[in-house]
Amino acid sequence: MPSHRLSRTVLPQHYALHLVPDLENHTFTGSVRIEATADQALKELTLNAIELNVSSAQVNGQAVGFSLDTDLEQLTLSGLVAAGPLTIDLEFSGILNDRLRGFYRSTLNIEGQDHTVATTQFQSTDARRCFPCFDEPDFKATFGITLDAPSGLLAISNGAEVSRTSLTPQVDRVVFADTIALSTYLVAFVVGPLAATDPIDVGGIPVRVIHPPGKGHLTQFALEVAAHSLRWFAEWYDLPVPGGKVDLVALPDFAFGAMENLGCITFREVLLLVDPEQATQQELEAVAAVLSHELAHLWFGDLVTMRWWNGIWLNEAFATFMEMKAVETFRPQWDIWTGFGTSRAAALDVDSLAATRPIEYPVETPADAEGMFDLLTYEKGAAVVRMLEQFLGQEVFRNGVRRYLANHLYGNTDNEDLWQALEEVSGQPVGDLMQDWIFQGGHPEVTGEVTGETLTLRQQPFRYNPGGADQHWSIPVRLRTTEGTQAVLLAGDQPVTVQLDAPLCNLNADASGFYRSSLPEAQATTAAERANLIGDRWAQTLAGRQDPHQFVAAMEPYALDGDLAVWQAILGGLTTLDLFSPGRPVAGVVDLLLPLAETLSWSGPLHEDQRTQQLRGLLLGALGQLGHHQPTIDRCRELWSSGAVDPAVTAAAVSVTARFGDAATFGLFRQRADQATTAQEEQRFLRALALFPGQQELLVLLEEIVAGGIRSQDAPFILRQALMHPEHRNLVWATVTEHWGTLSSQLPSNSIARLLEGVRALIDPNLHPDVDQFLDQHPVPQGALVVAQHRERRRVNVRLAQRLASK
Repeated sequence: MPSHRLSRTVLPQHYALHLVPDLENHTFTGSVRIEATADQALKELTLNAIELNVSSAQVNGQAVGFSLDTDLEQLTLSGLVAAGPLTIDLEFSGILNDRLRGFYRSTLNIEGQDHTVATTQFQSTDARRCFPCFDEPDFKATFGITLDAPSGLLAISNGAEVSRTSLTPQVDRVVFADTIALSTYLVAFVVGPLAATDPIDVGGIPVRVIHPPGKGHLTQFALEVAAHSLRWFAEWYDLPVPGGKVDLVALPDFAFGAMENLGCITFREVLLLVDPEQATQQELEAVAAVLSHELAHLWFGDLVTMRWWNGIWLNEAFATFMEMKAVETFRPQWDIWTGFGTSRAAALDVDSLAATRPIEYPVETPADAEGMFDLLTYEKGAAVVRMLEQFLGQEVFRNGVRRYLANHLYGNTDNEDLWQALEEVSGQPVGDLMQDWIFQGGHPEVTGEVTGETLTLRQQPFRYNPGGADQHWSIPVRLRTTEGTQAVLLAGDQPVTVQLDAPLCNLNADASGFYRSSLPEAQATTAAERANLIGDRWAQTLAGRQDPHQFVAAMEPYALDGDLAVWQAILGGLTTLDLFSPGRPVAGVVDLLLPLAETLSWSGPLHEDQRTQQLRGLLLGALGQLGHHQPTIDRCRELWSSGAVDPAVTAAAVSVTARFGDAATFGLFRQRADQATTAQEEQRFLRALALFPGQQELLVLLEEIVAGGIRSQDAPFILRQALMHPEHRNLVWATVTEHWGTLSSQLPSNSIARLLEGVRALIDPNLHPDVDQFLDQHPVPQGALVVAQHRERRRVNVRLAQRLASK
């Protein structure tokens, strides 16, 4: 079978890339000179290209023949090449596509007029859609980039601008400084009618935010986060900021959340530009976390890069872990690690399925690489990295990472390189410890039995469905006792006994371990532990080991708990019960929610902490949407348009009003989305459109999505929400399947599997078309594993609905 991988007989050292985007006609032309070395004489050489028209090819100044294999996405140049240095010259042209990958076009509306922005997204394997290249991460090279851009428009790239000269009254040539050695997926450039803030100096590095005109006032929070995180990372890694400059670019259309291109980091606007006075704590935390995540990559990912895409988990897991550490020091009052419990719970949920996967698994094709970007890579990976840090100790762990980076500057690595560095500084068998966590799917359940002062620990795989292979992990268990914590390593299939220093509270101190736990009469001393115990209870409910009818009653001891994470865990279960129960509202929900909601009221004291504000909004939103509490619904209808002092209450009012809104309100919400002054406000109103109860309103929304009236970056998430509609999810599924060809061709490829998360809610046995049959007939290659997980999780929900209907 032909391989998508390139031979290592030719290694690039430098690209001189010249591009000429035509923003009016949505095309581009370009040329590239690649300086490389061949380690042997060749009759042909192969690099990557797709969706390009190659018009000329030369090797060492001599014209050569060429052919493009569209299946393998490879360009083969024919002609005898001697061993040693060589130069490859190629000329080509292409389309500024609308699929948000490669070299693509984004649309920016300025005072009612649409303008084109030409921008890039190359991860994982889309640099080849812009220029012929050796498009694999271990083919690192330096890049010298030149752009011919319309006069008056901003042009930026990875390197600092070296010169800008006028070619004609309409076109300027912009030359950028050469980069450090980079993988092709980290190359970036942007041309368009954008504005830039004045740079701030962060340890000698100029940092700017690139933004749509008129939105400069929304950049200060991002600059504050960037300054903090860059300084913190430089100290933590013990290495200066790489690259020479940092531009943070807000784009109107972007398929991912953000992308860590060295020196030219690109973002969805909602994750970079924000008004702190109007944003909720959750929205501010999202900006701080995503921005810190991308900055963490400058060292762990850009400077030192995985050798191949099977190792992308370590890049992304480590950046997720590091974003938490940076934000923890930026806003300690946000209690970021307690909040991480929600993301950790989502990863545990997927990892409880037979269709889960190992954190690292073989990657052969571009579709395989695209499929790596999921909860297991990011959230499970980060949770496992944190568990390792807790086991080794924070200082030892940091010293090991510093050694790893210092040993591999500008290079490519595998997992084993990091494990070796950590072993050298810790003396612990890190590689052996991590083997089972990385190379087998699933996670354990740790059970405990106390006899006197002796605890006996056992492990077994935790699954929603019984059966499957017998698995074991080396588990660094942290016990919570009344006097503190105790650590023990539980490995293999034999029980481990522990002499307790003090009475035992629970088996997962601070919820820092990536495992479920079962201990009779477990107690929690921190909010993270309380949320974790609730998560364990709900997981047992989904696995059929607890009665779902008893979940609300089991939550009564937490009714006055004042921590946000605890209620996020509770509402994770209540929302699912509401979706699948035969009647609404679920019995007991109002009685559970009302006491604390009344205590918090609709507003708080001056300078109230932001997590309490977020909790207020969460409870009021749940009281309205899940509890159908009429006084709350009425008050939300009063507040949504006028706004509230507390942004979290405003956000809750928008959602509750939509859930019980009429056609006139639907029209107003659609207008507010278009007229929003911030991206956060726009997203609140856009996503609320999928909550309206009327069938006609839902049809209007679906028609607009199919017609392309909602940005393709947003449409998949609105459709996912609509597929979980309380009353009309079958109608939404029928529309999605009817227009599948249109949707799958116009939406970003990486978003299709995310859209299909909504099928988890499709539990009607009479549903037409049949969900499994349709998905069998319409595979999603770039998200095959994720879609398989959605399908299995749907079956878990079907069984839950049957149990709920049985009494």
